[in-house]
Amino acid sequence: MNITVVGIGYVGLSLAVMLSSRHDVIALDVDENKVRLVNERKSPLRDKGIEEWLQSKALSLRATTEAKEAYANPNFIIVAAPTNYDDTTHHFDVSIVDSVLRQINELCPGKTVVIKSTIPVGYSANASKENPDINLLFSPEFLRETKALEDNLNPSRIVVGYDENNPVLREKASLFAELLASCAEKENVPILLTGLAEAEAIKLFSNTYLALRVAYFNELDTYAMFHGLDTKEIIDGVCLDPRIQGHYNNPSFGYGGYCLPKDTKQLLHNYEAVPQNLIEAIVKSNTTRKQAIADEIEKQAKARADAPVIGIYRLTMKTGSDNFRQSAILGVIELLLKKGISLILFEPACEKSPVAGVKLVNNLAAFKTQSDLIVANRIDPSLDGCLDKVFTRDLFRRD
Repeated sequence: MNITVVGIGYVGLSLAVMLSSRHDVIALDVDENKVRLVNERKSPLRDKGIEEWLQSKALSLRATTEAKEAYANPNFIIVAAPTNYDDTTHHFDVSIVDSVLRQINELCPGKTVVIKSTIPVGYSANASKENPDINLLFSPEFLRETKALEDNLNPSRIVVGYDENNPVLREKASLFAELLASCAEKENVPILLTGLAEAEAIKLFSNTYLALRVAYFNELDTYAMFHGLDTKEIIDGVCLDPRIQGHYNNPSFGYGGYCLPKDTKQLLHNYEAVPQNLIEAIVKSNTTRKQAIADEIEKQAKARADAPVIGIYRLTMKTGSDNFRQSAILGVIELLLKKGISLILFEPACEKSPVAGVKLVNNLAAFKTQSDLIVANRIDPSLDGCLDKVFTRDLFRRD
């Protein structure tokens, strides 16, 4: 098959790499640097699996910035454009997806388009009406940061949404699901064909549940921290219950990253006319957790020095990642700055400080020496020599 993937982010590139092992794939992006790197078989993203496949596999993959070239003759067009959450409108910014769909509708009518971008419930049905000359499907992605290719190769499930009143679209949805399954390494992947809105809801509710898990164990940790209890012993005991188990249970400064903050907020907005308490509580709990963490950091730092210098060890959410978009530590930093506390930052992914009012100190030895207290959302072996002045809630050194 000929497949076009629009967007060379984690979702788009991981799909393009996997599919190009068996099909002809062209990736379209406006970023000339990303296009150049892909054509040189280098990954513009920090994902070990993608990098290895680009360099070692025989892939029928090329990238371009030219829409007419990309839309020449595809069997499927996969749209993986970014949709950031807009806190002003309380809605995903779907303007880039809108633009891409209009362009496809104009340049290559009659094609089957699969949205992989995360979108509000109800978006696909409206987009279908606005772009009547394309066959529109929605297929949510369930990818972990830094493991996007691995998760595409070993998916938990494949979900494809379509207009259930159109039998032709059901056939196309089934074909696309089988396309993904045939390129995966995992066998017998569960496939679910649903309505468009149901598929959109599956994505938002899945990520909101994961945020709920994170928030639950963070609030358990806050309780233990306030009462001087051993958080790990409590979590170990709770998670021995087979109905609960031990995933997404490592305390942090809050949930963050590409998906959970925006997806929970979008789902809450979708509840605008629907009775609820829990969804709003999940969103609010993240703010409450950051405040509790900032207060505890201030308390511990001032116990060490009258005018303490707090060192922030990394902004990234996870080990092996270079992403700190919506990272929980950024919210904690903002609260600490409001308290008038001096902060320095160790973040080797940056050449200059991305946070106003925080000095970048990327010499690790100097950073350790200058810090009265080191704050780390996740522990790294490079801190093992100074754990006596590290504040973290990372109990299991993972996630």
